[in-house]
Amino acid sequence: MVDFNKERENYIENIKKTKWKITLTRLFILILFFALWEIAGQLKWIDPFLTSTPSRMWKSLLKIYSEGTLFKHIAVTCFETIIGFLLGTVLGTLIAILLWWSDFWCKVLDPYLVVLNALPKVALAPIIIFWVGNGMKAIIMVALLISIVVTIIGVLNGFKEVDEDKIKLLKTFGANKWQILSHLIVPASIPTLVSALKINVGLSWVGVIMGEFLVAKDGLGFLIIFGGQISQLDMVMMSIIILSVLAYIMYEAVALIEKKFNTQSRR
Repeated sequence: MVDFNKERENYIENIKKTKWKITLTRLFILILFFALWEIAGQLKWIDPFLTSTPSRMWKSLLKIYSEGTLFKHIAVTCFETIIGFLLGTVLGTLIAILLWWSDFWCKVLDPYLVVLNALPKVALAPIIIFWVGNGMKAIIMVALLISIVVTIIGVLNGFKEVDEDKIKLLKTFGANKWQILSHLIVPASIPTLVSALKINVGLSWVGVIMGEFLVAKDGLGFLIIFGGQISQLDMVMMSIIILSVLAYIMYEAVALIEKKFNTQSRR
């Protein structure tokens, strides 16, 4: 006779082992990559001046840390990214709700959304700087502009994919627009909303760094531009590595939110 409790325990144990194997393999690949990078630089297989090496980046990190500005640059970029991320997600979702609410305006504004989505946002950055000034506001506006249109289109398409038969069923029971939205559309579109969050993580970082390239006096984007101007590519590569780590942490935070929603939906 099959012991189902034993089988379940073995299944859970196998899942845990697989997760550990994946994590250890990821760490091994990362360590191997940096080790090969360092060896290639030390043996002059690559030019350390052009590509830097982990040891040179570490020295650059310690230098900026000793100057007392490292955490300031990181904090500025993180603050701008989080604000741009939240504004893009919240405003984009609200506009998507308004467009879903009014089918007339949804059809009217659809081509404008397509054009705005296709338009290179970098071209608008200088205009934004003139509009809102040379500073953090401009950087956040660039991040917002890059993420909001994608959010509107993604969330609106998710709303439209909800089963029409379910909507008709609620209408037959006398449900109004707000009840349909709150009890059917939004709960059914949770995967779409989480997907929009994941996309906005990357877009917010792109927007902030793009804005910092143009107007910033602080931040990781400023360090990248400044390092390039004074031919300190160690500083450039170090800033890129820090950006990668921060973006990964932010993405994992969104993944935890997704996991929480999935756990609640199963109950």
